[in-house]
Amino acid sequence: MEMLLMGLCMALFGTAVAAAAFGAATRSESSDSPVQPKLPLGKAVTPTRFFSDSVARPAAIPSRQVPIDDLLQQIENHIRMEQAAAESFLAFPTQAQLHSKTNSPFVN
Repeated sequence: MEMLLMGLCMALFGTAVAAAAFGAATRSESSDSPVQPKLPLGKAVTPTRFFSDSVARPAAIPSRQVPIDDLLQQIENHIRMEQAAAESFLAFPTQAQLHSKTNSPFVN
Protein backbone atom coordinates (compact mmCIF):
# COMPACT_ATOMS: atom_id res chain seq x y z
CA MET A 1 0.00 0.00 0.00
CA GLU A 2 2.85 2.34 0.85
CA MET A 3 4.47 1.69 -2.54
CA LEU A 4 1.20 2.45 -4.30
CA LEU A 5 0.89 5.76 -2.47
CA MET A 6 4.52 6.60 -3.23
CA GLY A 7 3.94 5.85 -6.93
CA LEU A 8 0.79 7.97 -6.90
CA CYS A 9 2.65 10.89 -5.31
CA MET A 10 5.50 10.63 -7.82
CA ALA A 11 3.02 10.52 -10.71
CA LEU A 12 1.21 13.58 -9.34
CA PHE A 13 4.50 15.43 -8.90
CA GLY A 14 5.58 14.52 -12.47
CA THR A 15 2.25 15.71 -13.85
CA ALA A 16 2.60 19.02 -12.00
CA VAL A 17 6.12 19.55 -13.35
CA ALA A 18 4.99 18.71 -16.89
CA ALA A 19 2.02 21.09 -16.62
CA ALA A 20 4.27 23.90 -15.38
CA ALA A 21 6.74 23.32 -18.22
CA PHE A 22 3.91 23.25 -20.77
CA GLY A 23 2.44 26.46 -19.36
CA ALA A 24 5.82 28.19 -19.53
CA ALA A 25 6.40 27.04 -23.10
CA THR A 26 3.02 28.16 -24.41
CA ARG A 27 2.82 31.48 -22.58
CA SER A 28 2.81 34.41 -24.98
CA GLU A 29 5.43 37.05 -24.42
CA SER A 30 4.24 40.57 -23.79
CA SER A 31 4.77 43.06 -26.60
CA ASP A 32 5.62 45.84 -24.14
CA SER A 33 9.35 45.62 -23.78
CA PRO A 34 10.97 47.96 -21.24
CA VAL A 35 13.64 49.11 -23.68
CA GLN A 36 12.46 50.31 -27.07
CA PRO A 37 14.83 51.83 -29.61
CA LYS A 38 14.22 55.52 -30.24
CA LEU A 39 13.89 56.45 -33.90
CA PRO A 40 14.64 59.91 -35.20
CA LEU A 41 11.44 61.80 -35.88
CA GLY A 42 12.56 63.18 -39.25
CA LYS A 43 13.30 59.86 -40.98
CA ALA A 44 10.82 57.20 -41.92
CA VAL A 45 12.29 53.74 -41.76
CA THR A 46 11.46 51.60 -44.77
CA PRO A 47 11.75 47.87 -44.41
CA THR A 48 14.49 46.27 -46.45
CA ARG A 49 13.35 44.03 -49.24
CA PHE A 50 15.17 40.87 -50.17
CA PHE A 51 13.54 40.59 -53.60
CA SER A 52 13.18 43.76 -55.60
CA ASP A 53 10.80 44.58 -58.43
CA SER A 54 13.44 46.67 -60.17
CA VAL A 55 15.66 43.70 -61.02
CA ALA A 56 15.72 42.99 -64.74
CA ARG A 57 14.05 39.71 -65.54
CA PRO A 58 15.55 37.48 -68.24
CA ALA A 59 13.61 36.99 -71.43
CA ALA A 60 11.25 34.05 -71.41
CA ILE A 61 12.79 30.89 -72.76
CA PRO A 62 10.58 29.30 -75.38
CA SER A 63 9.52 25.89 -74.15
CA ARG A 64 9.56 22.92 -76.44
CA GLN A 65 6.52 20.79 -75.89
CA VAL A 66 7.23 17.12 -76.48
CA PRO A 67 4.23 14.90 -77.10
CA ILE A 68 3.55 12.42 -74.33
CA ASP A 69 3.47 9.55 -76.81
CA ASP A 70 7.10 10.22 -77.78
CA LEU A 71 8.17 10.22 -74.13
CA LEU A 72 6.35 6.96 -73.47
CA GLN A 73 7.97 5.38 -76.53
CA GLN A 74 11.44 6.42 -75.32
CA ILE A 75 10.76 4.99 -71.86
CA GLU A 76 9.52 1.71 -73.32
CA ASN A 77 12.64 1.44 -75.53
CA HIS A 78 14.86 2.08 -72.53
CA ILE A 79 13.09 -0.62 -70.52
CA ARG A 80 13.40 -3.09 -73.40
CA MET A 81 17.16 -2.40 -73.67
CA GLU A 82 17.65 -2.93 -69.95
CA GLN A 83 15.62 -6.14 -69.98
CA ALA A 84 17.58 -7.46 -72.95
CA ALA A 85 20.87 -6.66 -71.20
CA ALA A 86 19.70 -8.43 -68.04
CA GLU A 87 18.53 -11.50 -69.97
CA SER A 88 21.81 -11.76 -71.90
CA PHE A 89 23.76 -11.50 -68.65
CA LEU A 90 21.64 -14.21 -67.04
CA ALA A 91 22.10 -16.45 -70.08
CA PHE A 92 25.90 -16.04 -70.21
CA PRO A 93 27.21 -14.30 -67.09
CA THR A 94 30.72 -12.96 -67.62
CA GLN A 95 32.80 -10.35 -65.86
CA ALA A 96 32.96 -8.21 -69.04
CA GLN A 97 29.18 -8.12 -69.42
CA LEU A 98 28.78 -7.19 -65.80
CA HIS A 99 30.92 -4.08 -66.20
CA SER A 100 29.92 -3.10 -69.74
CA LYS A 101 28.12 0.17 -70.39
CA THR A 102 24.55 0.26 -71.53
CA ASN A 103 23.52 1.55 -74.95
CA SER A 104 20.62 3.54 -73.52
CA PRO A 105 20.43 7.23 -74.46
CA PHE A 106 19.21 8.02 -70.93
CA VAL A 107 22.52 7.08 -69.33
CA ASN A 108 25.12 9.84 -69.36
